[in-house]
Amino acid sequence: MNDSLKIMLVDDQFLVRNGLSMLINSQPDFHVVAEASDGEDALSQFLQLQQENREPHIVMMDVRMPQMNGLEATAHILRSSTRARIIMLTTFDIDDYVFEAIRLGASGFLLKDAPPEELLTAIRTVHRGDGVIAPSATKRLMEKMVPLITKPSDSTTTPHLEHIASLTGREHEILLLMARGMTNKELCEFLFLSEATVKTHVSHILAKLGARDRVQAVVMAYEAGLMKN
Repeated sequence: MNDSLKIMLVDDQFLVRNGLSMLINSQPDFHVVAEASDGEDALSQFLQLQQENREPHIVMMDVRMPQMNGLEATAHILRSSTRARIIMLTTFDIDDYVFEAIRLGASGFLLKDAPPEELLTAIRTVHRGDGVIAPSATKRLMEKMVPLITKPSDSTTTPHLEHIASLTGREHEILLLMARGMTNKELCEFLFLSEATVKTHVSHILAKLGARDRVQAVVMAYEAGLMKN
């Protein structure tokens, strides 16, 4: 049990939490350590588990809840932890609250009616350090959500440029290709690089940008104005 992946469920609907709990606990390497019905309760339980050295690896977070919504809870949790990964749950295909959560550091989102195998795969993907949003879908998401990004008032306030400037030429090229939706396999084929080399470049990009995963790195590329039509 100590080696299992610890997961917290946060949703104001009991039936949703119960269904997710049964599915997740059916996996030998997963273990639901806490459930909460609103953001305030989620934050309180998370901090308590953190003090007990039982901090959840993954938090499945509903977007709209009473007391404190998922966006506020995500902000508080990610300020208190550099290790926790948050997957937003929503009944909507694209949701501005979810996008804002990704900007805060959440690792993506899932629809509540996603197939069980997709949800389980997403949890494992996020735990590996990747985004829940598949790389092939990143460009489509960004194209829909880019109007929601607040444009800087002038070039001196453009975010992330200092970090982006620290990238090597190859890393900058790979970041742009990631933002266009290329998977690691596609990057290998396009750039004639080995998978290990591509993974190393992606890892360096995330470290230099201070991004939790490739989804957040792509958001940063868009916010910095790198992706122009």
